[in-house]
Amino acid sequence: MSEKGLVVAFQGERGAYSEAAAVAHFGEAVQPLPCPSFEAVFEAVTSGDAGRGIIPVENSLAGSIHRNYDLLLRYDLTIVGEVQIRIAHHLIALPGVDLDDVARIYSHPQALAQCERSLDELLPNVERVATYDTAGSVKMLRDGDIRDGAAIASRRAADIYGMTVLRDGLEDNPENYTRFLALGREPVVPDGGAKTSIVFSMDNVPGALFKSLAVFALRDIDLTKIESRPLQGKRWQYFFYIDFAGSIHETHCRNALNHLQEITTFFRVLGSYPRGV
Repeated sequence: MSEKGLVVAFQGERGAYSEAAAVAHFGEAVQPLPCPSFEAVFEAVTSGDAGRGIIPVENSLAGSIHRNYDLLLRYDLTIVGEVQIRIAHHLIALPGVDLDDVARIYSHPQALAQCERSLDELLPNVERVATYDTAGSVKMLRDGDIRDGAAIASRRAADIYGMTVLRDGLEDNPENYTRFLALGREPVVPDGGAKTSIVFSMDNVPGALFKSLAVFALRDIDLTKIESRPLQGKRWQYFFYIDFAGSIHETHCRNALNHLQEITTFFRVLGSYPRGV
């Protein structure tokens, strides 16, 4: 999919993995809009400053990004697509800096954790410094002309900031993938394989969750993810986020959702969208 000139908001600096996800989903012609926070991504799309937003919702190693599930509920936006990208971490420094010059390694805490064993073998005595962003760490090295440091980030970040890759593939586990959701102001009608995301809550009574999941099982609808989040102001009660294979435009899916609405106290469709690979 390629949308020329489309402004896509993402959290982080240029070169962030979220920007790579935007390019993978929408094409190289997109206009990336860096945002300082996930809330700012939602605000940019809501206000019209961006035509689309892209947010990470889960990593194959670290699990769900709970903050973004909460924001999906807070904002009146719709999910219009999804994309998965492999997270390949690289050790990046200023041109002319060698591995022996590195006294500190900067990156987001999750990236540092995902490269822990590799760093123990490569630079066991080097200080590790947590920062707000992977690509932001590369930008910090460049802007500060820091020649005794290196950053862990994407190759895209190294290219954008004119830096050198000291080591490729620093991640400990190659099965490191992040799933991203594309956000828009208006829903789309998926063509072909589709996925739907919903959120609901129900009274805390025996069998309530079983009954809610049964509406899908009875119709052979595949649930691809279930996530629970606290229902603010109601102790030990929860919102349930569910992704399932299918579209609200398919009769059996629509019937399942109509059935679900009869037994829930809150229900909302977050989007039906083309299913990512």
